[in-house]
Amino acid sequence: MEPNDEILMQMMAIGNMLKVVAVHAATGTEVSFMAPKNTPMLSLKMMARKKLDYVMKKNNQA
Repeated sequence: MEPNDEILMQMMAIGNMLKVVAVHAATGTEVSFMAPKNTPMLSLKMMARKKLDYVMKKNNQA
C-alpha cells in the first residue's frame, strides 16, 4: 500500500467505544476494529492504515 492511498473510514459510537470500519479505496479491502471513544483521529487513521497494510500483505494485495 502506498503512503498516499485513499482510505475511507466510518466510525460508530457503541457505549464508550468506537467501531471503526476502514476501506482501501483502490482495492475494496475492508477492516474493522474497536477503540476507546476518546482516541485521537490521527491515531485512528494510523491504526486503520497499519491494519489495512497487514491484511493486504497477508492476502498478497500489496
